[in-house]
Amino acid sequence: MRKIFKRLGWGLVALILVLAALAVWKREELTRLMAVNSLFAEDRIVENFSHMDTLFLSRGMAGGTPSPLPEGPRATLPEGFDAWAEARHVTGIVVLHGGEIVYEDYRLGTAQGDPRISWSVAKSALSLLLGTLVADGTIPDLDAPVTQYAPALRQSAYDGATIRQVLRMESGVAFNEDYLDFWSDINRMGRVLALGGSMDGFAAGQSARRSAPGSDWQYVSIDTHVIGMVIRGATGRSIPDLMSERIFQPLGLDRDPYYVTDGEGVAFVLGGLNLTTRDYARIGQMVLQNGEWQGRQIVPADWIAESTAPGPFTAESGTGYGYQWWLPPEARAGEVWARGVYGQEIWIDRTNDVVIAVNSADRGFTAPGVMTEKIALFRAIADSLAAN
Repeated sequence: MRKIFKRLGWGLVALILVLAALAVWKREELTRLMAVNSLFAEDRIVENFSHMDTLFLSRGMAGGTPSPLPEGPRATLPEGFDAWAEARHVTGIVVLHGGEIVYEDYRLGTAQGDPRISWSVAKSALSLLLGTLVADGTIPDLDAPVTQYAPALRQSAYDGATIRQVLRMESGVAFNEDYLDFWSDINRMGRVLALGGSMDGFAAGQSARRSAPGSDWQYVSIDTHVIGMVIRGATGRSIPDLMSERIFQPLGLDRDPYYVTDGEGVAFVLGGLNLTTRDYARIGQMVLQNGEWQGRQIVPADWIAESTAPGPFTAESGTGYGYQWWLPPEARAGEVWARGVYGQEIWIDRTNDVVIAVNSADRGFTAPGVMTEKIALFRAIADSLAAN
């Protein structure tokens, strides 16, 4: 019996040594996994959202020479704005009217120069890049199958879906987007990212369909990664290099941006873009101006019109959805919207010549009435600016 315990003792020591070696070997991956599990914690979320490059692998980009963003007379925002901003944990807001900054504020210890995580606002930015590639003939046909440019998706749930269908979230792929469900697809994807796995592999591993491609609408974040795979396949280049060259350097950002990446260095294009709030406003103003920025046509005007028009299906809560752009319920002429979880927004009102860029750390973003209240406030801001 004593020999058995002795053997067990040595076995336990060996197991501990192996586990310790694994912990050292995989320290970075385990640290990122812990970061994912505490990313949205109440006492960390604000700090985390401004420092994603300290929590995950990342890839920097050149943002060019900062372009002028003139300041106009400071506007008084509608009554109730401060209470709303406090309740929604707004960290930064920039309001443009006529291309001038008329309101700017940073809260909860954040500052003007902080890069803030975009979450799904990154989807709309990727759509702008795609528009430049359609225009120059690199990707001439949106009705081509995604597998033409991303052959790794053959025999996956994406086999048979077209670029246009995936752009409009009509891929038919079954995907659970519930952030509050630990085992949801979106959270499994987050753990793949944290552990240095392959996002391409995760996309190619999607095998379940809810419907035939093009037959209905469902928000599927991994669809955007597939668009990234198409772009990389068509160009043989990385998304950060293309975004820097075609969008960010021509815009002239205040600060060099970066993407969160997977373990293979592939940009997390569906939500990993990090910019300052002013630079989100620059993107909005460029879209408001039909793709033109300070005398240069960065994105073709016809792509802006096509990509921000609603697709054939009504999306969630009565919204419309274009090529990775939202339209609010009962959208007024000229309104278009980039949205990200936890309160990241670019609201564009072309009729009133207003752009509202907001970054937040809103853990209650899914609560009933939050979206309706937000839309009403954005419209009140735009209307009040246009009236004065």
